[in-house]
Amino acid sequence: MALLEISRLHKKFGGLHAVNDVSFNVEHGAIKAVIGPNGAGKTTLFNLITGTLAASAGAVQFKGENIQGRKPHQIAACGIARTFQNIKLFHGMTALENIMVGRHLRSRAGFMASMLRLPWSRQEEQKIRGKAMELLELLEIAAYADVDATSLAFGQQRAVEFARALALEPALLLLDEPAAGLNMHETAEIGRLIARIRDLGITVLLVEHDMSLVMEISDEIVVLSFGQKIAEDVPAAIQDNPEVIKVYLGE
Repeated sequence: MALLEISRLHKKFGGLHAVNDVSFNVEHGAIKAVIGPNGAGKTTLFNLITGTLAASAGAVQFKGENIQGRKPHQIAACGIARTFQNIKLFHGMTALENIMVGRHLRSRAGFMASMLRLPWSRQEEQKIRGKAMELLELLEIAAYADVDATSLAFGQQRAVEFARALALEPALLLLDEPAAGLNMHETAEIGRLIARIRDLGITVLLVEHDMSLVMEISDEIVVLSFGQKIAEDVPAAIQDNPEVIKVYLGE
């Protein structure tokens, strides 16, 4: 059984069919990419998986259970974490504090109890801090633990966002344009981090425009065009697919 199963998924906005009968699976331990031109429906697909949008039809199954209709925080609690194309870090908080916020979904005390420093929550708070530091070290940004996260270089902010998502202990990590705004060196570093995350046993589904990154790290690629799936295969086959070439380069 696949970790994630997308079955005949549809999303309509009035007369616009943003996602049109899309089906594919994501296997345990894989890095799978979703590519396509602007407006192909990639981010809408992510929003459907994470519960930000409700599907018009179709099903999303995670670990064999239908998660359609659940709220985003419920889906996150099931083991699906997400990052965004536009980095969404908390202003006025350090890198460490940003990651600790992500960890609180897995805590008994909860975020507000920890903020109020209730006596029974302090021990758990120390565990959360320790786990956040482990993630900073894993992604090689521990030196920036006490630095305001939004003052970091763009690539470092991406790494903090990755760490915050990993704090949820997800089985599946959704990455929306992880290389957006990065230079070649930073993109290569992000590719290395994604491979390291997969090596931890975390399955990765990413939307990305940088084809060099996609071809280097992906096990399989799904191609969308105007909301429809036009191809699904290994990177080498996608590169030579006439339909994909036509979508990207024209007739």
